[in-house]
Amino acid sequence: MDKRFEKLIFQAIDQTISPADFQRLQDAIESDAEVRQAYLKSLTLCEQLGEIAQDTSVPDSTSVLTTIVTDATATDRRFDWRLLGLAATLLIAVSVGAYRLGRQDNRLRLGSRLTESLSEEMPPLSSAETQIAGHATLRRGVALKWPSGATRHREGDVLPNGLLAFEEGTAEIDFFCGATLIVEGPASFDIESDWSVAVTQGRLRANVPPVARGFVVRAADSEIIDLGTEFVLEVDSQNVRVDVIDGEVELRGGAHDGQHLLTGEGVSLKGDAAAMPSPASISTVSDLQQQRRIADERSFERWKTFANQLSLDRRLIAYFPIASGLQDGLQSGLLGRVVPDVAASGQQSNGRIVGPVTSADGRFGDGSYGLEFDRTGARVRTRIDGTFRAFTFACWAKIDSLKHRYNALFMSDGYENGELHWQIRDDGRLMFSVMVDDTQKTQHFSPQDNKMVTQAGLHRVYYSDTFWDLSQSGQWFHLAAVYDPANRKVIQYVNGTPIASETIAEKFYVDELHIGAAEIGNWGQPFRKTPWFAVRNFNGAIDEMAIFDAALSGEELRQIYESGKPVGY
Repeated sequence: MDKRFEKLIFQAIDQTISPADFQRLQDAIESDAEVRQAYLKSLTLCEQLGEIAQDTSVPDSTSVLTTIVTDATATDRRFDWRLLGLAATLLIAVSVGAYRLGRQDNRLRLGSRLTESLSEEMPPLSSAETQIAGHATLRRGVALKWPSGATRHREGDVLPNGLLAFEEGTAEIDFFCGATLIVEGPASFDIESDWSVAVTQGRLRANVPPVARGFVVRAADSEIIDLGTEFVLEVDSQNVRVDVIDGEVELRGGAHDGQHLLTGEGVSLKGDAAAMPSPASISTVSDLQQQRRIADERSFERWKTFANQLSLDRRLIAYFPIASGLQDGLQSGLLGRVVPDVAASGQQSNGRIVGPVTSADGRFGDGSYGLEFDRTGARVRTRIDGTFRAFTFACWAKIDSLKHRYNALFMSDGYENGELHWQIRDDGRLMFSVMVDDTQKTQHFSPQDNKMVTQAGLHRVYYSDTFWDLSQSGQWFHLAAVYDPANRKVIQYVNGTPIASETIAEKFYVDELHIGAAEIGNWGQPFRKTPWFAVRNFNGAIDEMAIFDAALSGEELRQIYESGKPVGY
């Protein structure tokens, strides 16, 4: 390898490289495999040496250097011994750097510097483990009516400790220990832990497999200790009754302290058991599945009628109601690699499936689908020519995770003047932007990144507040962004409710809007000049992508949400 590149690699790692030389090095890394390998090996060595330089337990860095190089050569017999000299120099540089910087984390510092140089949009490094609070999940719900002002939980929600109450409907709740409760409203209960719940109102059926043996339900002044069984419990203001359907429970506290109940046995814990409805009438899993299937079918039919009407809206640029468009043969649709654009107006810009796009369970249960983009190469490409005066983008998105810094919903390929990018950031914020002048390069302080960022082209990214976190993984959300040059507003919506509104400043005003070649669920950058590309595939499913040449009102977006929301929303 040319020694000039060895010198540039050293300067890059030591942060003394000039911008011009850094560009030369970048070009060489992209085009020359030998330079690329040398760079990666040097970077790895530097990281290891940086850790050593900060480790007070290491008395002799020279001996450690020998060990590292020996290890490296053991795994790669083609190791270039010229790197040994570079590594030795790096060790000295890193050691001096650690001393000067008060033993700061050189690995992070160097890694941060280098990755920032390679990409302006890389996230800050973090070693913190993600945590959320909760003891159970709402697995299924039918016709749930929540009290005014209370949190409206949706299927898949992680349920924290504390009070949970609903006025009507039936909920199936999985505790993390493995116990499952089917609860009929009106119901009120306190989730205490993975292993216990206190019930003050409601009718429930508890299924406790062996793995959850010991699960506790508190009611009246008693504890019902399940020993691996199924039992039902009815609680109202006057009476409390427990009946064992199968297996055995132990009662603790109250008048029946120490009593065991076996299959077919039941007692009144409070009041008169004879005044309670028959325990057999409490919903079973099969009952709940049947109720849910019927509710899904009704919602699906109602939405299909609405979608057919919406497809006639003359303001539509394109409309991809995936659940409906592929319902008569999803597999044939995928095999045909086509996602139909059913907008009566516009160009009938059918989407072309590229890569490992798969079908996902739709928001209306069996028979409805979405398109899953969880693999890196998965995408749906389309091309929409023309000039537009406003944009409204809307879709349903099931977010499994936000594993990339930027997660694509719909993105124009080239991001040229008037073209858009619609994405979700990894912190759960919606992002919408339109390119104003792609010949400029700008810098600004990003409050979201807490640093100066460089952007290619003059544009403004409009952010929403955070609307999603990991506790909502796997849920469907209706997302919308309205770009309204006439009124100089950008408004973003989640589930029919505006969550962000920002004025378009004069500097960022553009009223000739375009789409061109674009992708749903990914951003391929097909015109890039290097083999490298930003990974932005959406880890989840997308349905009913609708694009309007108009700024839809909040009322119109609310109607689209209400007509297409799944059961339980």
